[in-house]
Amino acid sequence: MRQPFFFLLLFVSAQTLNAQQANNQNLIQYVHPFIGTEKMGHTYPGATVPFGMVQLSPETDTIPYEAHGKYNSAVYKYCAGYQYTDKTIVGFAHTHFSGTGHSDLGDLLIMPTAGALQLNPGTADKPETGFRSAFTHENESAAPNYYKVKLSDQNILAELTTSKRVGMHRYTYAKSEQAHIILDLVYGIYNYDDKNTWTYIRIENDSLLTGYRQTNGWARTRTVYFAIAFSKPFKSYGYKNFSSKQVYHGFWGKFDLSSNFPEIAGKQIRAYFDFDVKEGEQIKLKVALSPVSTEGALLNMQTEIPHWDFDKIKLQGQEEWNKELNKLNVETISKEEKITFYTSMYHALLAPTLYMDVDGKYKGLDEKIHVAKGFDNYTTFSLWDTYRALHPLLNIIQPKRNADMINSMLAHYDQSAWKMLPIWSHYANENWCMIGYHSASVIADAVIKNNIGFDAQHALDACVATARKKEYDGLEYYIQKGYVPEDKDGSSVSKTLEYAYDDWAIAQLAKKLNRMDIYNEFIQRSENYKNVFDPSVCYMRPKLNDGTFMKDFDALSTNSPGYIEGNSWNYSLYVPHQPDSLIRLMGGKKKFAQHLDSLFTMHLPDHYFAETEDISRDGIIGNYVHGNEPSHHAAYLFNWTHEPWKTQEKIRMILKQMYKISPDGLGGNDDCGQMSAWYIFSSLGFYPVAPGSDEYAIGSPSVTSASINLDNGKTFEIKVNDQSDKNVYVQKIVLNKQVLNRNVLKHSDITNGGTLIFYMGNKPLKN
Repeated sequence: MRQPFFFLLLFVSAQTLNAQQANNQNLIQYVHPFIGTEKMGHTYPGATVPFGMVQLSPETDTIPYEAHGKYNSAVYKYCAGYQYTDKTIVGFAHTHFSGTGHSDLGDLLIMPTAGALQLNPGTADKPETGFRSAFTHENESAAPNYYKVKLSDQNILAELTTSKRVGMHRYTYAKSEQAHIILDLVYGIYNYDDKNTWTYIRIENDSLLTGYRQTNGWARTRTVYFAIAFSKPFKSYGYKNFSSKQVYHGFWGKFDLSSNFPEIAGKQIRAYFDFDVKEGEQIKLKVALSPVSTEGALLNMQTEIPHWDFDKIKLQGQEEWNKELNKLNVETISKEEKITFYTSMYHALLAPTLYMDVDGKYKGLDEKIHVAKGFDNYTTFSLWDTYRALHPLLNIIQPKRNADMINSMLAHYDQSAWKMLPIWSHYANENWCMIGYHSASVIADAVIKNNIGFDAQHALDACVATARKKEYDGLEYYIQKGYVPEDKDGSSVSKTLEYAYDDWAIAQLAKKLNRMDIYNEFIQRSENYKNVFDPSVCYMRPKLNDGTFMKDFDALSTNSPGYIEGNSWNYSLYVPHQPDSLIRLMGGKKKFAQHLDSLFTMHLPDHYFAETEDISRDGIIGNYVHGNEPSHHAAYLFNWTHEPWKTQEKIRMILKQMYKISPDGLGGNDDCGQMSAWYIFSSLGFYPVAPGSDEYAIGSPSVTSASINLDNGKTFEIKVNDQSDKNVYVQKIVLNKQVLNRNVLKHSDITNGGTLIFYMGNKPLKN
């Protein structure tokens, strides 16, 4: 494990921030964007504002998705474009996913260079063969909405900041008559030769260009429009097309297209712009994105950054971060824990991302231009991950924004040719990644918690239509038989269990809206998990179409039929909506508690996850796989046994072991904030085991105090008496001066404001 890297970070002056926002603490000083940038974390350290459309960050290599006609496993660690252990940077791109286990994006790579022009990126071991540059972490720093690095080979200082829709670059050069800025439209994350379907650049004048990039990747019909303004006119420009597959060239041969020609088009374009610069001269760029048009990109630029004041944009973004971080004010035992908490907050507020121009226009799933009326439109819905804790967290600290996200999901449904809510969607595309229909969970959770800034009846209809779509992922069999047969559709146990939970969420939504016919249908479906439980082995087990269980069965295998990103051991605990019923199935509270104990104490041999990208030893405690989401509720299940204190000790153990302040400090993919949201809830002392319920399971807080500053103007205070690393057991809980004789907290307890006091001790309270 590396030493903590405090020296790398830019600490913004508390005086500067507090002069503008006197009521807020300077919390961005506790955010370390480098946490999670190595191994499984897949986060990036670049500049962005909360939920920003532009997420501007360095790229450290150009690993292709394909090698020798097959998937190149080396690409996996570049899901976010940046790896902390790399020693070179190839440029700065404007779109990223945070912590996903698959990827796309990496649009509009920009790289400043000096000296002889090179239009290939070179290699990591020989950076001098291309435009990439070596760098060191001693000359690199990052903070919310700011990134800085010295490009050693080019002797250029690069700085990045953003508004919502515009990235701003500031490059400080040494004296040169051969200064260049390269715009690489070839580069992409999870890239391959045919990923670009077309790219286009139009030179509007000597300091402005517009264009677009169309790609076929995870999103197969994605178009990003852009406008790029330079603070200094370029003296010349040109490009090279690296595509060798274009047979037809038309009659463009009468022009010299490669140099100073104002229209640049092709599949694999790298363009360059030349300058003379004095010693210490700065060239700034504004790069505006739009989902709609180059006109929209220009409007975004003119509206959000009409000037060239880099420091002003940086400060405005940091004030916005400070405002959002101050929704939760916490004190912790150590500074390291406070850093972990606020870095988790930072990661939890990166996605979903804004997807509309300043005039409300966005491209819809139907490829038409729409106008978001009465809500902000969002994309990047990694719902298999984020329904569990991220969206419930947003229901508390960002209720209006979460309602806008649901409005965005409903717009997706209205525009869908399938008439389905999002599964995993981004950039006006449904990529169908993962399983379930967890939009239903997000919607139900909001309605049950009275966050209804959308048409709830229409939302219920959309949930029902999605859950009845027989063509989707084994649903025809699930509806007919009450389970997905493994010989008809893979990952059958995982699908059956997750469908059953989503059906329960729909039932809760229907009951709240007094649609009892729908409630009765879906509450019955919500018990389908029982159909894949095999009492002879006491596990959830793949079942065949003829009603028999599969013969070959290994509860520990993460690659066996029936499961996705998990094994039977962990998935057999996935009945978050009816834990009491699950416990009865598995032999009662005493036996179930012993079963849970062994989850954390047994050893899972390496060969069980050797071929699984999403799981590594770093994310495992015993056989408990915290590095992947299906287990995130498991430690809280002791609350439904006679031994709830075991939840308390396990939670504190997980907080310590799975989250550290280092580049490899996350025990698994952050997955658009889910891993971080788990940390936030668990640090506060409660967790939403079953979103769609108004209850949170009590755990063991690691903070010494916390204030949740609610949008309704009220404050919910959490105080922890006798807090220490050894005092992990709850002795008593007092809510608003009344002893809380239950191991759940109600959502209304939080939103009504008040004070929750935990009394802690070093011995479990067993009565």
